[in-house]
Amino acid sequence: MITAVLLDAWLGEPKRWHPLVGFGWLASHLELKLNKNSLPVRLHIIGLVAWLVLLLPIVTLSYFVSHSTIGWLVDVTLLYFSIGASSLFLHARHIYTPLSHGNLTEARNAVSMIVSRDTSQLNETEIATAAVESVLENGNDAIFGAIFWFLLFGGTGAVMFRLANTLDAMWGYRTPRYQYFGWAAARLDDLLNLIPARLTALSYALCGHTISALQCWRNQARTWYSPNAGPVMAAGAGAMQVKLGGTASYHGQYKQRPTLGIGKSANQNHILSAINLVKRSIGLWCVLIMIGTIIRNVYFA
Repeated sequence: MITAVLLDAWLGEPKRWHPLVGFGWLASHLELKLNKNSLPVRLHIIGLVAWLVLLLPIVTLSYFVSHSTIGWLVDVTLLYFSIGASSLFLHARHIYTPLSHGNLTEARNAVSMIVSRDTSQLNETEIATAAVESVLENGNDAIFGAIFWFLLFGGTGAVMFRLANTLDAMWGYRTPRYQYFGWAAARLDDLLNLIPARLTALSYALCGHTISALQCWRNQARTWYSPNAGPVMAAGAGAMQVKLGGTASYHGQYKQRPTLGIGKSANQNHILSAINLVKRSIGLWCVLIMIGTIIRNVYFA
């Protein structure tokens, strides 16, 4: 696990031929062919079948390859492709730099690359808020969730989680187009994230202002519309002592979201603070896993 994390920090995301890009292309074309006008129940079933068709062959192949004579190398490679810490931090810095220089046009364009909300009219505070929320939430989706399932099932677990999370990001919207077809992808991603999201929230709390993080998690997480993003973002906002949430436009409709966190509204400096919080949490996971491995080898070998 630590080797994969170091590889991501050293090499970053592959510039060409990233497996997730190819998977996203395949998923997009399959959705266009299958997501036709039909009864809601029928679309629910079709969406579930599409999810299984995309995941089962890849997950099965990864299982057999990771149990070969070079399984440890395959596991490292699969986890490296499954986590996206360097890519997340790079995107966040691409928002921070123009925002810190007052270039809202470039900052809006940069933030549109990592959020699903409409960004064309965002002001400085809204851009910073969107960036911080994305860093905190994707800390779970792109890093800790994959590591959690890797610890349970090796590279196969990491691949399963990352592909499921990708399909949720593509199909899991509550819009007329995806409301029924994407239902299975959204619910299955919620299930896979149930434990990792709370471990991520706890990590943020331990690596920031712990008391504030725990209080925000306890009091605010349940008000958020996502059962897993709520704990992650509430704890992260509390750990940073910044306010998140508020009004945002999604697919042409304004949505009033609950307030998460405490303190001042987000600014460009909070983007760097969010990056550092996720980095400290990665370090915490690495240390704890090293200690756990040593204890296991000493006492249970």
